[in-house]
Amino acid sequence: MTQIIAWGSSYYLPAVLAEPIANDTGWSLSWVVGGLSLGLLTAGLASPFIGRKIRQYGGRPILAVSATLLAVGLFGLSVAPSLPVFLIAWLIIGLGMGAGLYDPAFSTLGHIYGQGARPMIASLTLFGGFASTACWPFSAFLVSELGWRGACATYALIHLGLCLPLYLFALPHGSARRNLSMHAADATVVDVPAYRPTRSTFLLLAATIMIGSTVSTVISVHLLTILQARDITLAAAVALGTLVGPSQVGARFVEMLIGKYHHPIWTKLASVSAVAIGLGLLWGGLPFIFLTLIFYGAGIGLESIARATLPLVLFGPDDYAPIMGKLARPSLMAQAAAPSVGALMIEYWGAHTALGIVVGLALFNVLLAGALFVRTRR
Repeated sequence: MTQIIAWGSSYYLPAVLAEPIANDTGWSLSWVVGGLSLGLLTAGLASPFIGRKIRQYGGRPILAVSATLLAVGLFGLSVAPSLPVFLIAWLIIGLGMGAGLYDPAFSTLGHIYGQGARPMIASLTLFGGFASTACWPFSAFLVSELGWRGACATYALIHLGLCLPLYLFALPHGSARRNLSMHAADATVVDVPAYRPTRSTFLLLAATIMIGSTVSTVISVHLLTILQARDITLAAAVALGTLVGPSQVGARFVEMLIGKYHHPIWTKLASVSAVAIGLGLLWGGLPFIFLTLIFYGAGIGLESIARATLPLVLFGPDDYAPIMGKLARPSLMAQAAAPSVGALMIEYWGAHTALGIVVGLALFNVLLAGALFVRTRR
């Protein structure tokens, strides 16, 4: 519940509110949308610090702070009299995103349950995949009934009235894996990684996660433009785009069922391969566009699980939170820049060439994942 609300009131908020805000205030649409990029940049810069604090204090207080920051930032948006105040509010929301989206939530589960967190992480991403499905219509309803300022204020109240109490009173206070070790002498053996990964392994992992985030962000923002460049009507492009969400959720559901039977490096390989196949077929002009988007959606659905479970297995739960914080920084910063970079590529080189560049990145990511596979197997 808290992840759906956190994503829907931050990352997915401008998709519905950006145009009403621009129309009401007269601010440039690029600046209004740029608030999200500013928030993502702030989240990326803060992530390593947040990871260290989760290892030190556990996830409960950090996630509670995230709900408070998101509420304050959203209240700031709702009363912003000028563009500078609007952007400052997005800075606060960015801190809340850095402390409360997937990576801190994964780190919290890893801190509490150790290696046993893997199926819970898969379940969390499964339900988190419904954030846009649930919150886009809700945001549109709030805008129609209360205006965009009322919508932001309503989300702020939900964070304080629902998310904050859930974080404070529903999450365990300590570490379940440490409590289990009191009852079984060998209970903590599962929390020890098979080997100590080298710095080059970490850099490979960081690079493949960053490239995956870049590819998915560019496609998510510019998919309709790319499809329309193939002489597909806007209505048809929107209909095709809706296949991505169910494909994500379907792939995550399958992974939740079978994940315990394989090492998460296989999930990583499957995710980058599916993204490369889907985008490659789309760039190559495959007539069955729905099939390319199903491949792509399944790939990015699996990627969110792989980026959480692979570091847990490689580095162990004790270092998991700070490692996730370090991995999140380049990923979030790439996500902040990707929409603008994608727009520039489309403007100067056209949608087909821009898609070709993204396909090249996706194929390079397959090579990086293969190198990581070799190191993991070794």
